[in-house]
Amino acid sequence: MTLDLIKGQKCNLTKDDPLLTRIIVGMGWHNTRPEVEVDFSVFLLTPSQTVSKDEDLIFYGNPSTPNQSVAILQPDRRAYTELTDNTQIAVELSQIPADYERIAFALTIYEGEKRLQNFSLLDDVYLRIVNAADGKELLRYRLGKNFSIETAIVAGEIYRYDNEWKFSAVGSGYAGGLAALCESYGIQVNNILPSIQPTSPVIQPQHSPFLLPELRSRPKADNSPSSSPASTPAPPLNLNTILLKNRGERISLQKGAESLGEILINLNWYQKKSSGWFGSKGVDLDLGCLFELKNGIKGSVQALGESFGSLNRPPYISLDGDDRTGSIATGENLRINGHYLSEISRIVIFAFIYEGITNWSEADALVTIKQQGGPEIEVRLDEHNNNKGMCAIAMIRNQNDETFSVERLVEYFGGHQELDQYYHWNLRWEAGSK
Repeated sequence: MTLDLIKGQKCNLTKDDPLLTRIIVGMGWHNTRPEVEVDFSVFLLTPSQTVSKDEDLIFYGNPSTPNQSVAILQPDRRAYTELTDNTQIAVELSQIPADYERIAFALTIYEGEKRLQNFSLLDDVYLRIVNAADGKELLRYRLGKNFSIETAIVAGEIYRYDNEWKFSAVGSGYAGGLAALCESYGIQVNNILPSIQPTSPVIQPQHSPFLLPELRSRPKADNSPSSSPASTPAPPLNLNTILLKNRGERISLQKGAESLGEILINLNWYQKKSSGWFGSKGVDLDLGCLFELKNGIKGSVQALGESFGSLNRPPYISLDGDDRTGSIATGENLRINGHYLSEISRIVIFAFIYEGITNWSEADALVTIKQQGGPEIEVRLDEHNNNKGMCAIAMIRNQNDETFSVERLVEYFGGHQELDQYYHWNLRWEAGSK
């Protein structure tokens, strides 16, 4: 039977079960606002309530302790009691070095102060502990909606007491996000540097050991040549809307004072009603992209295979949702985080017909590229090939780490692999579904 805790309560984990050695700490939340990016972290603390070294912070960039006593399960999360947590951390209690007294589990909102976001925007935030041996949920702490200004929360701690392990439902909120939380535990954020490099140029991003953006030092400009040479872009135009009419036409995005900010790529199409006796299945037109980062990592972001990406971690591209019919007013949206321009080499935006008759001419699809402070760029899919179900819409290239250029493609292909080979991505493709 699960023990439900409230803020401030404590629970003895090992007193009644001395054989309990491996637990799963799961944290979850319900996010109705996709622009709110939630991160988690774990701090191994000495009796002084501080870390002994920077590596005592466990997060995406440092996913486990050297002896694996604390390790992030990503993407190996499992469902326990019919629930899969947003994040899960495996803890081997018997292997925790004696130097550490307690382990704190925290959640933070990325750039919460800058974006005027806080934990009141999330629902059903909880922390629970599961016995890894039998999958039984031992306790759950529901944090509630008591955080109206906080951008960081220490949800709970496990700690040693008289040779036993206990849990404390902390529920303490802080302003200042992860950086402030790190400093409170004795970590200087600027000291956390990338320590893991990719070993293969063809890796899907969700399996790669990337660092949290808050803890990354900005990389120096990479002057190595791109795998696809970039042509000199046209100068930015200060118009409200720019239509790229012909294949090969290019334009540069507006340069900002500090960074490009967020780039929104919207796909919308018209779903005609059938006039037949039995009707016809509507076209399911999907938006996606191929990406290549400066460090050589390549992959895709698309609803197929549920590869939705991430805006604030590599590949710095995310897909909002999946419009199955063309009836949603906002269509489908890809977002590119222009703050990480220097880490992105090139992107091919594509659309493909997942279900329904291959009829691009009836879809009347329109892709709009929007950037704050710059003109909207439109690419209409007004050249059609109804024999092929995939269309490469636009190529986005890094221009000397200063801006992106956008080039109209509107080239049709028989599928992902054919498009991949044409633009020299060289990924391994398997059949998928959504």
